[in-house]
Amino acid sequence: MLLQIRHETLYEYEEPVSYSIQALKLTPRGDPGQRVINWRVQTPGERLEQIDAFGNIMQFVTVEVPHRSMHIVVEGAAELDECAAQLPPEPGALSPVAYLAPTLLTRPDAALRALAERHLGRHPASARSLMDLVAGIREAVVHDPEMSGLSNGAGEALDLGAGGCRERTHVMVACCRAAGIPARYVSGYFHAAGQAEIESHAWADVWLGPDEGWLSLDLTHAGPAGPHHCRLAVGRDHLDAAPVRSVRRGGGRQSTKVTLRIAGPQGQQQ
Repeated sequence: MLLQIRHETLYEYEEPVSYSIQALKLTPRGDPGQRVINWRVQTPGERLEQIDAFGNIMQFVTVEVPHRSMHIVVEGAAELDECAAQLPPEPGALSPVAYLAPTLLTRPDAALRALAERHLGRHPASARSLMDLVAGIREAVVHDPEMSGLSNGAGEALDLGAGGCRERTHVMVACCRAAGIPARYVSGYFHAAGQAEIESHAWADVWLGPDEGWLSLDLTHAGPAGPHHCRLAVGRDHLDAAPVRSVRRGGGRQSTKVTLRIAGPQGQQQ
């Protein structure tokens, strides 16, 4: 499936910002099953591109003159295969063992360990057992878009019983790691014609072993990721894979406007 994507982010500040730096992970990865046809990043200021430790394409954008707004536009096309849910082991990337260590947002508490034990037990990971875990998380943490992006860790999301795609993915990752299964957070885009989501999406990759590689699972849509999922970045949690992270000097209060348009076959848009 060929996806045409345009993603605009506009930050406006009540006072002048004297200096800002943005870390952008807004360029699709060159993962198996995903090919970038063309891609353009537009920002003010100076821009430096590099590959981070997780294999993500990152741009550092620095603006050193006073400004009252920051306008970021990315657009282009990516082609995705039907078998995009299964990713083979990645030569040269981090060892899957790197995705076993808990982080602040994925630290497993007693409730998370119990959830993992209930659905995964002590058996090796399989697509069947992981889908059972997906069902258990969806029941324990109901989808609430208003809760998304509150930076709640996995334990807090489970305790509240509600969260967005970010929080549910943190719960999935935390449960897998509690069971000794490497798992990583994925940020990206999801295309569904007729749905009006205005923000980027999140799901999880889970390690099935050196023979099978990674399986991508979407908690929001209760199934494997596929040709509707465009991968931007991976990491141990949201902080590693966030599409935009920034630091600024001054500015006061900030307002944010995000516009995301994704067109699939026959120009179907989200």
